[in-house]
Amino acid sequence: MQEADRQRIYDTNDEGLRRYTHDHMKVFAKFTSDNCAVCEQLAPPFSKFADDKPYETILFLRLASEESPVAKKLMQQKVAPFFVSYCQGKVLECDTLTTEAEVHGMLERLREFLPQNN
Repeated sequence: MQEADRQRIYDTNDEGLRRYTHDHMKVFAKFTSDNCAVCEQLAPPFSKFADDKPYETILFLRLASEESPVAKKLMQQKVAPFFVSYCQGKVLECDTLTTEAEVHGMLERLREFLPQNN
């Protein structure tokens, strides 16, 4: 398989989310809902960012918010699409984002974040 063909977005559940955020330095997760127009609108930019070289060290995850107790807890009164950035297993940011620019901004802050060496 060529590098360009490699899948960069992993569909997972809460168990996978815990494992991935523990095993990877930086993770960017998108929680989606069925019949969500904004979720569909942001799917192409999310895929594009996952394939962009500046973000190759970030693991991209996609979860169905209806099936995720973690998502329900994080989202509370908010709606999908809900994005969460993690570094070293800790939440850096989490929010409902509705534009490509907002997603890009959160992703850039994650990319630029310098983790603490303990």
